[in-house]
Amino acid sequence: MRWALACALTCGLSGCRHKPVLPPLPPITQPMALLSSPEPATPPMIEPPEVDLPPMPVATGSSPRRERRRRPSAPTTTSAAQPTPPAETPAVTVSPEEAAIGALSLGGEANPRAQQEAVELLNSIEGRLRSLPAQKLNMEKTQISRIRNFQKQAQQALDTGDTEGAMTLATKAKLLLDDLEK
Repeated sequence: MRWALACALTCGLSGCRHKPVLPPLPPITQPMALLSSPEPATPPMIEPPEVDLPPMPVATGSSPRRERRRRPSAPTTTSAAQPTPPAETPAVTVSPEEAAIGALSLGGEANPRAQQEAVELLNSIEGRLRSLPAQKLNMEKTQISRIRNFQKQAQQALDTGDTEGAMTLATKAKLLLDDLEK
């Protein structure tokens, strides 16, 4: 036991043989003179020229003008003004050869199925929004505002006859609602 302790102390005190021993630096024999840099000469300050500016405009107590909406005038019914029956437009028939990929199709009443799908999608979104808990409605006000905005735009597009635009907007609202319900 003593023998192991003696070997450990000898190895520990002798140090690492792989560590190189650096020789000490030679002492400085003469002191070095320090050079001082010359003081920089400060150039004189050039004063900016004075510019005469016009006086600052002062806002008066004016309020923004509000435009009044004109109410549609009631049509006057006279015996001279007879309503004309709408002219019938001839039905357009397109052969399958003429209907190529990428060709524009008729929208609106020509495609009632797509219109019905858009209405059903909007109704399902409205029902799902109503079924959300009140706590979730309060926590996610901005998301619900976006959903309602898309829903409103889809309804407006549907009212103007843009079925594809209504479907796109309703799908966006549906996807946002799906994320909200997760």
